Amino acid sequence: MNVHATPSAAKATPALPEARPETIGLSPLRLARMKDAYQREIDKGTTPGVVTMVARRGQIGWFEAQGSQGPAGSPPMTRDSLFRIFSMTKPIVSLGIMMLVEDGELLLNDPLSKYIPEFANQKVGIERNGAMEYALPVRPITIQDLLRHTSGIAYEITGVGMVQRMYAKAKTFRRDITNEEHAKLIAGMPLMCQPGTEWNYSRSTDILGRVIEVVSGKTLGEFLHTRILTPLQMNETGFHTAQDNKARIAQPFPTDPWTGDKVALFDPVEIPKMESGGGGLVSTAMDYARFCQMLLNGGELDGHRVIGRTTLAFMASNHLAASVKVESHLMPPGHGFGLGFAVRTDAGLAPYAGSVGQFFWSGVAGTFFWIDPKEELFALFLSQGPGQREYFRTLVRSLVYAVVE
Repeated sequence: MNVHATPSAAKATPALPEARPETIGLSPLRLARMKDAYQREIDKGTTPGVVTMVARRGQIGWFEAQGSQGPAGSPPMTRDSLFRIFSMTKPIVSLGIMMLVEDGELLLNDPLSKYIPEFANQKVGIERNGAMEYALPVRPITIQDLLRHTSGIAYEITGVGMVQRMYAKAKTFRRDITNEEHAKLIAGMPLMCQPGTEWNYSRSTDILGRVIEVVSGKTLGEFLHTRILTPLQMNETGFHTAQDNKARIAQPFPTDPWTGDKVALFDPVEIPKMESGGGGLVSTAMDYARFCQMLLNGGELDGHRVIGRTTLAFMASNHLAASVKVESHLMPPGHGFGLGFAVRTDAGLAPYAGSVGQFFWSGVAGTFFWIDPKEELFALFLSQGPGQREYFRTLVRSLVYAVVE
């Protein structure tokens, strides 16, 4: 979906090959049990509906839409329903940065201020006795810090510390400012910690989106379209979708079924001024599956290489030193973080099955994917239910690994 053309005019996304599950080592019996488990959640009112996919050895063995596309009265969920993928935007933008590294346009140890000068004056905020004190950074934020979330930049959604409250007050989540304005807004607020010392999930990838604009001379949407989305034929992925696709957009319950909180997600038909590198894309299961298959293939799909094999392996390695402080439920036990993905480092410790070396990320509204090179597998789970996202991330892994023969 070209973000500047009429999205409805986009060509259909080419489907990946499909196979009978048993021919690629997936148990039909256990797939039926997986389907039953999702249906129980739909029947309980946990989620309106889900789209799930499991692919192995280059072929899709499972691709199902279950339930409804939204609350009561909505049409059935379909395999081509559109989803706000939120933070599943981050791996795509991170890949874009690494393509510029491969082009020799930037280095991972470049200071961020080389591209966005406003970050040269940023201070570190230290909470002491209910007041904010400021310290100079011991070293600059680097591009690598942004990719692995060790920049010290914050997120208004991850806690209630003083810096996070400053982000919320400044409305850093607004969609009516440009990427340039957003970056300057972030640069005008303190860091949560010294760069490189802590893993804090953050707006770092939004800042990387602005770095792409500065280096490439294109808007983020144009760059992603030219370098990643079009080559992979992800024809329905973009920062907005056409008005005539409105009926295909999956919607959450207006009230969270577990917490009672009101749920309000952005309108994918609206064209935002800010093309959020951290969470702005809209996509479909088959579009994102093409991205996943490219990752599983080591950076290439249908004969088109997007990223070098060794560069991708480097991205999917743990980049957190033992000295880096990690205190977040978003980083499960037995995991580290690479350049745009979480990475499994231990066969045990986490509360779900998986292989060492698998890499993944998720979206705040209930989308999730992972790549398992050892099992030659990728899995994709799409829903629109923010409050249930962590429950489903654990459930889907347990169900999928039970299927693998």
